[in-house]
Amino acid sequence: MTADPPVLIEQRPGYRVITLNRPDKLNTFNEAMRHALRKAVDEAKADKSCRALLLTGAGRGFCTGQHLSDRTAKPGESVVLGGAQEAYYNPLVRKLRSLPIPVVAAVNGVAAGAGVNIALACDIVLAARSANFIQSFARVGLVPDSGGTWFLPRLVGNARAHGLTLLAESLPAEKAEQWA
Repeated sequence: MTADPPVLIEQRPGYRVITLNRPDKLNTFNEAMRHALRKAVDEAKADKSCRALLLTGAGRGFCTGQHLSDRTAKPGESVVLGGAQEAYYNPLVRKLRSLPIPVVAAVNGVAAGAGVNIALACDIVLAARSANFIQSFARVGLVPDSGGTWFLPRLVGNARAHGLTLLAESLPAEKAEQWA
């Protein structure tokens, strides 16, 4: 029995759809998904017939960020969470922002942590009525990553960005639309 691929790629005329494919985990990132997404974005960039990119999530969520138990330390070992930022998330955000084609995030359900910030890194964010955006970092004793501290204040203003970051409350799609 083979596992489902962590990222699905669908080639359509003139554009690609990249679907984060861990619906049972609300599309949390693990190492396999991080590598597959990076490869999919690189392939889209190299494909001259690809004029746009759509990023979405399978199932009932867009992406709830890093799968924290995937980063659990073994006895006698410590985990450096910043390592994933430097090695993966920050380069991914820079790559998405520098693509010469439009990148659209289609947010279905929850987008939290690094997931919401990767959506914010896209050129356009389309949110289903069921979408919720959560800067959940404060709930686990972290500060926003993956470009969140840069994108969020520019999109909603400093006061709202501080509130969302410090309180880690859910922002429903309809309110996000009003604030944008």
